[in-house]
Amino acid sequence: MMLVSLNQTTAYRWSIRRGNIVLFRELLLGPAITLAREIARDEHLCSGRAICVEMLGIGGPIRLASYARPPVDATEVSSGDSVAA
Repeated sequence: MMLVSLNQTTAYRWSIRRGNIVLFRELLLGPAITLAREIARDEHLCSGRAICVEMLGIGGPIRLASYARPPVDATEVSSGDSVAA
């Protein structure tokens, strides 16, 4: 699963990272969360890969968003296969 993370850089500023790469920096928390979710959603829609957005909290990581592959549609399954409910 790919990870987009929010990291605090100064008292009220945040950066958005994908792995070790800083995508954006010096953002306020609200806009940083919104932008990180948009980045993750767009990446998921383009690539189909699972991706999540996390930031570090006091007790560990806090997941802010998660985009995974959509479940298999029952109409796409052949008659010999079964779909778990």
